[in-house]
Amino acid sequence: MDLSKIWKKALGEIELEISRPNFLTWFKNSQFVSLKNGKGIIGLPNNFAKEWLKTHYHKLILKVLRNIDNSIKEIDYKVLDSTSFNKKEPPTQKEIYQKKLIDFKIDRKTNLNIKYTFKNFVVGSFNQLAFAATEAMIEDIGKKYNPLFVYGKVGLGKTHLIQAAGNEIIKKYNNKINVLYITSENFINDVIWSIKSRRMDDIKKKYRNVDVLIIDDIHFIGGKPATEEEFFHTFNTLYENNKQIIISSDRPPAAIPTLSERLRSRFEGGMIADISIPDYEARVAILKTKLSDNNWVLEDRYINYIASKIKNNVRELEGVLNKVVFYQKINQIKVDDNLIDKIINETTQKTFKNITPSLIIKEVSNFFEISPNELTGKSKKKELIEPRQITMYLLREIKKMSYSNIGRKIGNRDHTTVMYAIEKISKQLSEDNTLNQKIFLVKEKILNCR
Repeated sequence: MDLSKIWKKALGEIELEISRPNFLTWFKNSQFVSLKNGKGIIGLPNNFAKEWLKTHYHKLILKVLRNIDNSIKEIDYKVLDSTSFNKKEPPTQKEIYQKKLIDFKIDRKTNLNIKYTFKNFVVGSFNQLAFAATEAMIEDIGKKYNPLFVYGKVGLGKTHLIQAAGNEIIKKYNNKINVLYITSENFINDVIWSIKSRRMDDIKKKYRNVDVLIIDDIHFIGGKPATEEEFFHTFNTLYENNKQIIISSDRPPAAIPTLSERLRSRFEGGMIADISIPDYEARVAILKTKLSDNNWVLEDRYINYIASKIKNNVRELEGVLNKVVFYQKINQIKVDDNLIDKIINETTQKTFKNITPSLIIKEVSNFFEISPNELTGKSKKKELIEPRQITMYLLREIKKMSYSNIGRKIGNRDHTTVMYAIEKISKQLSEDNTLNQKIFLVKEKILNCR
């Protein structure tokens, strides 16, 4: 397999792991330029993209590439001359089709993807509160449910909902309301640029003169003082002038450990609505909506089968469907049970195999911003109790370790202490959504560190 084919396959996998706007922002024009002695070089168009991939997506890129070609041992990044990006061959029919699958019609003024609408947003019990709150907010912008804070696990449709809200506002108010959508990563980049270039007034003008500010994945700004400071003042300016703020996150404000208290309190002062995992009927409806929107055809039995297998992630659900249609329309391969199973296995190949207890301890520590020594130490500080109990629970769930072995790993604690902790966490999971979110996010971090 040549380098371009390896990278195309890798990009297909990476797109399923991150949000689509982030995929388009950071992986656009990226190339796999060389592979020598197990070291691969990824070429990028500018330093921003180089540093961002290196800092935020390095582990994911390396994991995906290793799964494709196990001879790849390490990855580095370099900025390519602009002429390097103009030497591409004309796209093949397959490439044209693949581009259609991920092509986004972005409004340059608002940054909104016009394909995200309420019409193609499937509503069910799993997202009914968030949808109803969004509809009510649109009827009374800036006054009711301000801010609107939507949270949920990765791939459940948060971005679709908040962008659809922006598009609906523009439509309802005949373009008389100034809407701006931004990812938190792009907001961070704007802050960095404005500081370096000493042009802070530019960022203030950009974000404080809108009627509706929609910001995606707000949890990423936690722990970045300059960005938090700027967003705090932006939030206050908009709020005091009855301008609407719509926010999404992978967890509720209380579960973002790095977020400053003053921002957390402001987020909690509005409407907080969660999107949970869709039930089977909703998953079938999502697939049928996707097929209808794109004029695709797939037998009901395959639709039902995919919906029964992909349960926790709408993005994975749609990713499987995209691949099935791709094989069917472009590769002219007849869809059958074996093909469906193959695609599902490729898409959901995440596994906890080869995860070590030390990695679990490390990632729980990172999530709660404590050191592994504090986690496994003798201190009885209140803020260490929950991280320890979660660590014990995950060691039991993921590694199937005995109570006594877990106790030894967590500071030579008695097995009865471990039993109590695991039973407590197990019981709370059925009634505490915030705890569910924390454990889900820690698991995601563990998986991405393989």
